[in-house]
Amino acid sequence: MQPKEFYRYDRDLPPELLDSYLQTDAIAVDTETMGLLPQRDRLCLVQLCDAADRVSVIRIVRGQTEAPNLKQLLEASTIAKVFHFARFDITTLRYHLGILVNPIFCTKLASKLARTYTPRHGLKDLVQELEGVELDKSAQSSDWGNAANLSDAQLSYAANDVRYLLSARQTLIEMLKREERWELAQDCFECLPTFAQLDILQYQGVFEH
Repeated sequence: MQPKEFYRYDRDLPPELLDSYLQTDAIAVDTETMGLLPQRDRLCLVQLCDAADRVSVIRIVRGQTEAPNLKQLLEASTIAKVFHFARFDITTLRYHLGILVNPIFCTKLASKLARTYTPRHGLKDLVQELEGVELDKSAQSSDWGNAANLSDAQLSYAANDVRYLLSARQTLIEMLKREERWELAQDCFECLPTFAQLDILQYQGVFEH
């Protein structure tokens, strides 16, 4: 079942939706790819959701190297971009579309800093605890390259990956501030673009002894 206010576009956001999203102070973002290596596996979808539960799924076609409206939104300095495991998504967006995402909030990183009472920091576990919602992850391993013929299950999965992030962010900020780790979290978020560039250049273990 598709979420309320579900939008689907090819290649980029339309100008009117860009204008609407630019009015918010935070937007949830996720990507779907053909695999976990940006240099090998192409970007297929970009999902967005604002506080009004307006979910957009943007199909990125093979060989596409730019999406100007999406770039304007994701580089807007006044809007927090909220991801779960931001390092992968911002690397993918940078490598394939030249988008330098900033500022960034990562719910997975925030969870690891705040929820030290558990080793379970995946999106499903996080949303289950903070939102009381059990996500269906059965479509996680899917052929996202066939974006013109995505199933309802795939669309629902893609939408759910963004629609709970903004609420989870607020709860995590409260937890981080309560435990006096908010400034540390912000410092970590600011480092993520550097890690993305290292990943693109295929550096490994540069901070190890």
